[in-house]
Amino acid sequence: MQTKPLEPGVEITSALTVDELEEVKARGFHAVVCNRIEGESEDFPDEARYREKAEQLGLAWVHIPVKPGEYSEADIRAFAEALQQLPRPLLAFCRSGKRATHLWAYAKRQYEQCELAELFTAAHAAGVDLEDQRQGLERSAQ
Repeated sequence: MQTKPLEPGVEITSALTVDELEEVKARGFHAVVCNRIEGESEDFPDEARYREKAEQLGLAWVHIPVKPGEYSEADIRAFAEALQQLPRPLLAFCRSGKRATHLWAYAKRQYEQCELAELFTAAHAAGVDLEDQRQGLERSAQ
């Protein structure tokens, strides 16, 4: 499992298996935000198995399922609430880390008025290009 920081206490990773949640816990994370949709691929058939394992390990678990590029106001608000309320460090994941990064950027822009340059720099350092979300991110702070 390779994680990449977006900001202090918030990291992203790509698809996790249920068993990898043990490594998440061992590496000191306290919370997990999952942005995968149940059944989106064979490696993510059932969110409940992940939630149960996270609870067994004492990890806070939040599921905000989104399709790539389709982020509703409710999704962004839920991610912002997770950032504000969950214990840190927290780990967000989806299939590649891109959806998690997009939601993080929207939440930071809309609810914390972060500058685009700051978000783009952090995302780029984590290996995610936000350019395809530029217009949405520009509008989200207005």
